[in-house]
Amino acid sequence: MSSLATLHSTPSVRERVSPEEWEVRVKLAAAYQLAALFRWTDHIYTHFSARVPGPDEHFLINAFGLLFDEITASNLVKVDVDGTIIDDPLNLGINQAGYVIHSAIHRARPDLQAVLHTHTRDGAAVSAQRGGLLPLSQHALGYYSRVKYHDYEGVALDLDEQERLVADMGDSNIFILRNHGLLTGGISVEHAFRELHGLERACNIQIAAQAGGNADLLHAPAEAIEKVRQQSARFSDGKGPGIKLHWDALIRQLERASGHSYKH
Repeated sequence: MSSLATLHSTPSVRERVSPEEWEVRVKLAAAYQLAALFRWTDHIYTHFSARVPGPDEHFLINAFGLLFDEITASNLVKVDVDGTIIDDPLNLGINQAGYVIHSAIHRARPDLQAVLHTHTRDGAAVSAQRGGLLPLSQHALGYYSRVKYHDYEGVALDLDEQERLVADMGDSNIFILRNHGLLTGGISVEHAFRELHGLERACNIQIAAQAGGNADLLHAPAEAIEKVRQQSARFSDGKGPGIKLHWDALIRQLERASGHSYKH
């Protein structure tokens, strides 16, 4: 497996999965490659996952060892919430930390079809601040009233952390893992990615604003925070037309920059 050409020679799984699963695979692979395009990756670490449509508690996640721009619809790993590998085309297995975090959320939150987690510089920097996400920008206000936090316990390898993780997340889909990174969930891959896109941008703006010194930072007034909380419902539930518009534009951007390899 020394080149992308070798990776892309992996036989397509399209003919042996349902059309519904294939559609989710393509979208999740696109999300991985978009994250690579936006430089949200941490080499072979961090994870995006999506629930497989159907009655079984299966989800798709990246094969451990692949870079995000190497992820395709056919090389995603299918695993159940108990950690049993159902389908692993490259026989690479999965990252244990990815399993601990994603299986916990998929088991506890059937309303979330996709869960995306990053270790970006600015996301991790905000996660390390006592105040967390601050109401400094219009971007931040879309998440400020919804964000929940989970205190750092070390690398997420222990199953007993799962209970505390989902308790801290509650019914939110915007989650900051302190001293660690960002996590968003959605009713679809498109929804989760829209949430992550905005949250990452909010963190970028916060770190840039703080570079000028915290003494001069202007927090939005309480009235504006509440107003934007109400206004942001247009995209926060994942059902508005803006989610599709945003996703379609992202796919055009990805295909111009990187082609169609995610669909393999």
